[in-house]
Amino acid sequence: MSENDLVSNGIDIDAPQNYINRELGLLEFQRRVLEEAEDEDNPLLERVKFLSILGSNLDEFFMVRVGGLKMQNDSGMVELSIDGKTPAQQLASIRKTSSALMDEARKYFNKVLLPEMENAGIHLLEYSQLSARQKETVDAYFDEVVFPVLTPLAFDPGHPFPHISNLSLNLAILIQDGEGRKRFARLKVPASLPMLVPIKRSSGSIRRDGTVPYHHYFVWLVQLIIENLNKLFPGMEVVEAHAFHVTRNADFEIQELEASDLLETMEENVRKRRFGDVVRLIVHKNMPNYIKDILVHNLKTDTNDVYELDTPLDLRSLMQLTKIDRYDLKDKPFIPFTPESLKQNSEMLDASIFSAIRHSNIMLHHPYDSFIPVVDFLRTAARDPDVLAIKQTLYRVGGNSPIVQALLEARRDHGKQVAVLVELKARFDEESNIEWARLLEQEGVHVTYGLLGLKTHSKIALVIRKEGEHIRRYVHLGTGNYNHITAQIYEDIGMFTCDPDIGADASNLFNYLTGYSLKEDYRKLVVAPINMRQHFEKLIREEMAHQAAGKKGHIIFKMNALVDKPMISLLYEASRMGVKVDLIVRGICCLRPGIEGLSENIRVISILGRFLEHSRIFYFRNGGDEKVLMGSADLMSRNLNRRIEVLFPVEDAEMIRHIRDDVLQSYLCDNFKARVMQPDGSYLHLKPEEGEPVRNAQEQFILHRYLSDVTINE
Repeated sequence: MSENDLVSNGIDIDAPQNYINRELGLLEFQRRVLEEAEDEDNPLLERVKFLSILGSNLDEFFMVRVGGLKMQNDSGMVELSIDGKTPAQQLASIRKTSSALMDEARKYFNKVLLPEMENAGIHLLEYSQLSARQKETVDAYFDEVVFPVLTPLAFDPGHPFPHISNLSLNLAILIQDGEGRKRFARLKVPASLPMLVPIKRSSGSIRRDGTVPYHHYFVWLVQLIIENLNKLFPGMEVVEAHAFHVTRNADFEIQELEASDLLETMEENVRKRRFGDVVRLIVHKNMPNYIKDILVHNLKTDTNDVYELDTPLDLRSLMQLTKIDRYDLKDKPFIPFTPESLKQNSEMLDASIFSAIRHSNIMLHHPYDSFIPVVDFLRTAARDPDVLAIKQTLYRVGGNSPIVQALLEARRDHGKQVAVLVELKARFDEESNIEWARLLEQEGVHVTYGLLGLKTHSKIALVIRKEGEHIRRYVHLGTGNYNHITAQIYEDIGMFTCDPDIGADASNLFNYLTGYSLKEDYRKLVVAPINMRQHFEKLIREEMAHQAAGKKGHIIFKMNALVDKPMISLLYEASRMGVKVDLIVRGICCLRPGIEGLSENIRVISILGRFLEHSRIFYFRNGGDEKVLMGSADLMSRNLNRRIEVLFPVEDAEMIRHIRDDVLQSYLCDNFKARVMQPDGSYLHLKPEEGEPVRNAQEQFILHRYLSDVTINE
């Protein structure tokens, strides 16, 4: 059925009301994060963690999404969103929704989480609640540690209004001299110090199990500073002090075509980010209007960008509490599983990992399966005398990366040919990636920074090894970054293979990334922006043809976001043809499910939990000859049009069965963490019916690995 047929049948598939606004969809995801903080089934400190994650997510939302919309609005752009809204209309809706979300988060923290932590022995005290001895302790900490790093900045005719850095927590201070003249000063709360100052802990009463828990006491650094401000302004009277938090626009575009050196250009743009326009000013709800007016005027912001909230103004600071050694208040730890064929002695790595890959393709589902084999793969390649070259893409690797260390070792200690594409434009990881790029270059690694106008988001590592008179290519492909830290908390899937076609494709891909290759015909890999959109369109239309032929069309997509309008339109078309469409979308979904005559065959669920669902899996029943693709791409315009993305096929029958039955069906049957999207864009949190067993996909994956490990050890 064509799009014209849809219109003639009374359904305009392109009508704005058939789509969810991207920004409001992202805020709806943040609401689901808040619900995890409010879910009493989660351990107490995990709920606190989700509140911190919410704060961090909203910071980025304002820096990027709101910042971009404000630039569009200020420039007079009238480009409409997928649901037909102007930038001004979107900003108005965002303010209403985000304000309610931020207010609810702080109310829940103060009214529910604080009392629960108090009962559990974690005490976040007001300075006025401290005993005389506790005040003596924290005041001494102020004198020794805090005072030396504080820099009060005056604001008067001789001192211009100081620059307020992005994401900084500050104090607006009113002081008065002996003659009654009042002055304004600003003080930045140092981010290098913990926002919650620990006070000496004490032991509690004996538990039933015989253990003795510790009570942990904290006072807010902001309050400690306020109570000691007189030491910063001797001879002056501190009249009042109020906290405020600033968020600046970080949505800048890199003019790559004008850049003579992309590395230097990125460094300059990272510096510029610190001086972007203010897009959000959070003030304490008790701040008087005349102080607020000083800030609004001098920060050159709009009153619509001011949010009056309760403490804590910076929710990110709550992450500090998750470091407390109260494991009874956290998720139970587990040991990731490592297949026997991939277990190696890290001190005496040998080539057995290559033998295992030659035997069969190997799939790892992180964090349930260990990320160590991925590190061992590269370490082995670095030390194996038969390995000739290593090529890899790096997007977000984090600090102290064993992946980068393996690449450095390969070049520095063993003279391998090493080529690395470091994506400098990975937002908010630019500084880290710049440092890694310089270090790799210093050791003689061939480093490139990507293609003009495109961000390289693919996750691929290629090892070229001499075996007898021939060479063999070993490839690791994944859905997630080569980051050993996030691999412990992000759900991702990776695959090792020495498939000759995939190996040849990998070589062609790296030639495309590092040279001037224009090759478009890949054997098995699907590459954006070269052929990915066309490949998706072909597979979805084939599924529609199978449905028309009575072969029960079925599509299952798992991804982070579904935003691309042509893809959504095609899924609507498939639904009208009767194709069953199951979508597991963690974040933004601009498609409306369950609309009669348009999407009644589409179901959308979102799963949150202790792990960030990050893998991208695309399943097509294909008339019984099933096809599975996995990789780095979401169904967003940027992924399909403006990024280098790679999807790889899963061809082994047992692996396909595993992905379909053990992975995707576990998510689709989840009745504990799953939320089902409603036609209006809201989500219904599923809970087991009376007598129905609890099905928590993430916990099932942990249990499966535990049972596998027990079976092997027995």
